[in-house]
Amino acid sequence: MINGKVVKDLSYRVDPEKDKVLVNGREAKLPPKVYYLFYKPRGYLTSLYDPHHRKTIKPFLDKLPYPVFYVGRLDKDSEGLLLLTNDGDLAQLLLHPRYEVPRTYHVWVKPKLSEKAIKDLLQKGIYLEGKWIKPLEFKLIKTSRGAYIYQVVVKEGIKREVRKMVSSLGGEVLRLVRVAFGPLRLKDLKPGQIRPLTEKELEELKNFLQLKNSKTLAKTSSGEST
Repeated sequence: MINGKVVKDLSYRVDPEKDKVLVNGREAKLPPKVYYLFYKPRGYLTSLYDPHHRKTIKPFLDKLPYPVFYVGRLDKDSEGLLLLTNDGDLAQLLLHPRYEVPRTYHVWVKPKLSEKAIKDLLQKGIYLEGKWIKPLEFKLIKTSRGAYIYQVVVKEGIKREVRKMVSSLGGEVLRLVRVAFGPLRLKDLKPGQIRPLTEKELEELKNFLQLKNSKTLAKTSSGEST
């Protein structure tokens, strides 16, 4: 029933803001839009099911009060920040290639990489999946227990692109952690932990996407950035 009347027309469009819908006598409501930051631990697939029975992130998501999906992926051996939400429109904007949303990683590497090779990579890029891509940033930030930790920022979201970049420079990745996705930051979140975005974080995320969208529209309409 919609607004007290039985509706048999399957093409009828419901306005969730105005219409009251009853199914078998119970009111049907859309769940609220929710946004969570999740620290995906190492060793888990970014998936809800695996035919080979490997560990997935599904048990973590099952603890939440509403069904959500993950925005983007991290491979099994990588860890760090994932956004969980049921807001499909926002997720599409974050993942669309035209918005070039930066992903920031901290990468533990051995041996130390050549500064000249890094400079060449920043200038010339690497050929992956049929195109040349360049990191936005690739710099040494500290050392730890004999490993060299680099901060790498990319915008394409290509599978294993950071690992492939390090390999092309002659390095071995010992650990890889995504510490930021657009304006979102991992901060002090621990592996396996999930927390809701603060109002400030959500506002910053929406402002970030609005700015990205306006810049993209400017490029599309004029042929160049205004």
